[in-house]
Amino acid sequence: MSMRPGGELATRPLHFIWIADCSGSMAVDGKIQSLNTAIKEAIPHMQDVADENPNAQVLVRAVRFSDGAQWHVSQATDIADFKWDDLDAGGVTAMGKALSIVADQLKIPPMDERALPPVLVLISDGQPTDDFAGGLQALMNEPWGRKAVRIAIAIGEDADQEVLKKFIANPELRPLQANNPESLIKYIRWVSTAVLKSASSPASQSAAASTAGLNVPIPALPDTTGPSADDVW
Repeated sequence: MSMRPGGELATRPLHFIWIADCSGSMAVDGKIQSLNTAIKEAIPHMQDVADENPNAQVLVRAVRFSDGAQWHVSQATDIADFKWDDLDAGGVTAMGKALSIVADQLKIPPMDERALPPVLVLISDGQPTDDFAGGLQALMNEPWGRKAVRIAIAIGEDADQEVLKKFIANPELRPLQANNPESLIKYIRWVSTAVLKSASSPASQSAAASTAGLNVPIPALPDTTGPSADDVW
């Protein structure tokens, strides 16, 4: 741990938010069960990453969206104490509302000016049925929304790639295409570990302390090819 005049490098909060599609189509072919499994399996790995960097406090929560959008895990929970309750699926795809309620939590306050760039992970298998543009604008109107690391995972071929690209708003980063449970697990693991590690690194803490735009390096994507990676979605 690096030492500085006056003591150790101060711990900074890093908010990690799952934004999960729970529309009726997610009930088809086991998609929602696969998502629940992938996130549960990722939690211990997230805890390991957090343990490796005591200068960042990883706080996790989750939003679910279908006919509307609600906090699935409403309290920003230290990853050491985080538990995942299974999502279920049904209804339409209120993605815009989901982004709006995330935007509300990225205001200052409740966000800390000293925070690290948040990590926002949007997971969807379809197209928004509400005002996506309005929700995205609300998110991008907040400085922490603009500075967030925004990752999108498309589940199956029916996911709206253009919408997910607009959420990411980074020409160097495409939506991650998960067409089977194996690739979904690998992508969830990647964003939960490699991306989280990059966002919580001391370099990111230095960036957060500056007034310049934040830039968190995105690690190389995992290889999702393999003998079991047959498309099922």
